[in-house]
Amino acid sequence: MVIASVARDLAILIARVGVGVVFVAHGWQKFATFGVRGTAASFDQLGVPLPTVSAWFATLVELLGGVALILGLGVPVVGLLVFVDMVGAYLLVHARHGIFVQERGGELVIALGAAVLLLAVVGAGRFSLDHLVFSRRRRGDRSAGPDDRVTEPNPDSPPTVR
Repeated sequence: MVIASVARDLAILIARVGVGVVFVAHGWQKFATFGVRGTAASFDQLGVPLPTVSAWFATLVELLGGVALILGLGVPVVGLLVFVDMVGAYLLVHARHGIFVQERGGELVIALGAAVLLLAVVGAGRFSLDHLVFSRRRRGDRSAGPDDRVTEPNPDSPPTVR
């Protein structure tokens, strides 16, 4: 059903943008507020292995990955990279503090990790750069305009002719 498909793609868009904004904020904080050097020092105090490499990884994955999520660009790969970042944050820092954020627990990294893993699996949706780029590639037409969009076939509905 077309309405269900549009609702699905709108939900994916809202999730991508919401999660992406959170990651941009955290990546920007590591880059501009604390600085990568300050983030590495914090990671070192927390016992994170290779603190400078880990700080650069977390900063870049969160900042650039957040932007990519917002734009819907490379979402399957970006989602997995950010998921790895969240698994590391949980295992190396938050797991020993329980669940609640107020106690430095893992609830935020668990929720964000689950969200990006879901996005990695379901993809960016119709309202994304991924869809724009890859739908044109499938057709072999790089000059198509926005009115020439390709819709994914729905196996649950009969074919429609436009």
